[in-house]
Amino acid sequence: MLSSSVLKTFSSLLGILLVGSQTLAAQTAQTPVLPTNQEIFAPLEVPGANPMRRGSGLPGPDYWQQEVEYRIRTNLEPDEHRVSGSEVIRYTNNSPDQLDVLWVQLDQNLFSVGSRGSLLNSGNRFRGAFAEGGFQLDRLEVQHGGQRYEPVILVEDTRLRIALETPMEPSGDALQLEIDWSFVIPEYGADRMGRLATERGWVYELAQWYPRMFVYDDIQGWNPLPYLGQGEFYLEYGDFDVEITAPRDFIVVSGGELLNPEEVLTSEQLNRLAQARGSAETVHIVAPDEVGTPASRPSGNGPLTWKYRLENARDFSWAASPAFIWDAAGWEGVLLQSAYPHEGLGDAANPGWERSTEYVQHAISHYSNRWFRYPYPVAVNVAGIVGGMEYPGIVFCGVGARGLALFGVTDHEFGHEWFPMIVGSDERRYAWMDEGLNTFINHYSIREFYRDDPSVGQRTTGAAVAARMQSPIADQPIMTYPDVVRRQGLGYLAYRKPGFGLVLLREVILGPDRFDDAFQTYIAEWAYKHPQPADFFRTMEEASGEDLSWFWRGWFYSTDLLDQAVDAVTVSPDSGITIQLSNREGLVMPVTVDVELESGETFRLQLPAEIWMRGDLYSLSLDRDELPVRVTVDPDAMLPDADTGNNVWIREAS
Repeated sequence: MLSSSVLKTFSSLLGILLVGSQTLAAQTAQTPVLPTNQEIFAPLEVPGANPMRRGSGLPGPDYWQQEVEYRIRTNLEPDEHRVSGSEVIRYTNNSPDQLDVLWVQLDQNLFSVGSRGSLLNSGNRFRGAFAEGGFQLDRLEVQHGGQRYEPVILVEDTRLRIALETPMEPSGDALQLEIDWSFVIPEYGADRMGRLATERGWVYELAQWYPRMFVYDDIQGWNPLPYLGQGEFYLEYGDFDVEITAPRDFIVVSGGELLNPEEVLTSEQLNRLAQARGSAETVHIVAPDEVGTPASRPSGNGPLTWKYRLENARDFSWAASPAFIWDAAGWEGVLLQSAYPHEGLGDAANPGWERSTEYVQHAISHYSNRWFRYPYPVAVNVAGIVGGMEYPGIVFCGVGARGLALFGVTDHEFGHEWFPMIVGSDERRYAWMDEGLNTFINHYSIREFYRDDPSVGQRTTGAAVAARMQSPIADQPIMTYPDVVRRQGLGYLAYRKPGFGLVLLREVILGPDRFDDAFQTYIAEWAYKHPQPADFFRTMEEASGEDLSWFWRGWFYSTDLLDQAVDAVTVSPDSGITIQLSNREGLVMPVTVDVELESGETFRLQLPAEIWMRGDLYSLSLDRDELPVRVTVDPDAMLPDADTGNNVWIREAS
């Protein structure tokens, strides 16, 4: 039995609770309960961490990836526009899995009539199919476990499946593939390779030109997605030993180190190359007036073989032409080069390819000093039919580019040396992981080079991105697979939106110090590896100390707009200044507020995105007696605000 004193105490507490609940009910009846933004701020659902990929975003202790080495001997036959090759692939299975089959990429089959890519991309920039297009495979043999045999193969569009007679064992088993092949070079190969007729001869740009291994990884196993044109590449790392035989009057350049310069260059050209290596100024190896002259090539008859070596790279590309002007300079041991026909030359008012090596030098030094040291022995810019495409150590840019346009495409393509050449993401699925991250670093590079020209970079303003976000092409999220993206929207979804989103993450959300440390950590930890989107998200969060689920979800996984507004401003003797803010669309961002008082004093307030956790309305209280005359959100116009007309409150004249 309870004592009378305990009963009295219990009755008193019960009465307080009942009165309190009645008061709360009365308040609830008067004030509507607004929905919270739990869905926006909930933890982002990504694949769970494991010994391969840590929760910190870094590679785990059991991380593995396959290894591929290529030895290729190839001949360029310009009379028939044909390339033929004999190739040995050494493939090492570092996975914990037994492999019964191998998958090999046959990218040239995109240019076969009726290929999947030709049917999807007919008439656009990723076209290129023609009657003679595609690989011809003349021989394929496997050497494994002391046996040599011709395997059962299946060619399906741009994919080759090889059935192994004896499976590859886990954790270090290796084999060799030997393949003889040839193909006719497309005139316009999906804006990635091709040939250009110039007054002094053809310019050949060779890419996706040899059978190469698909990636086998811990996420998907084999990744034999067909090459359709718009989606780019996912490749393994390894070493390349390449010999290219071409007519004697041709200059051949590649992303590798030239091993036999004394066999393919004149003594004067050797001297000029040595001079260029130590020179910050551009040095002609083949000057404009020397192109096509007998003195520009070694004496003798017959073709020459150019031998190249490239280590720890995911691809190998090259270019060749009798029409090349060739110049070079040096930067910290890297030989910077440009190869272009006379059609690439400009004039004083509109400079052309004669400034290319200067642009290359800026890109390589800027990205090296800011993010991660450039790893390759050369950096070559080639002018030809390709508008802009990137490969380890070499890029292709349009011969007609001039001035700012030439700088922009050169800077962008060499930015790709970091994404995806160093950080080897899956471009076939996640275009933003190379194009978007590259567009982000381009933003700072171009501003540094043109620091005296405020008009440069106007396409990456908040207003410009906001306008594009409201266009009909913006109805797909960034995470859309690139081959599914409408071709009109590729530039926005793969380049502009993710690139600008990272500018916001650096300048508005994290600040430069935290962002730069996190971004440098991501590059260094995932260099020459295969990161997934979750790895990037986690690395940025771990290194910066922030849960950014709301940002990834809103910017990368949705098509929501942003509209911050100042709804009202009131002043009372009891509460001071109250500023009523609202978030009128689905995207959330931090809020910057400028307040101007009657006295002329102005001050700025920085509010985190978390103010929107409990709803889309927020009351900001300021303990000031003085009357405000103007309140502005996003005063620097950093954000992609869909309606800037509600960003400013101005006190009406009394």
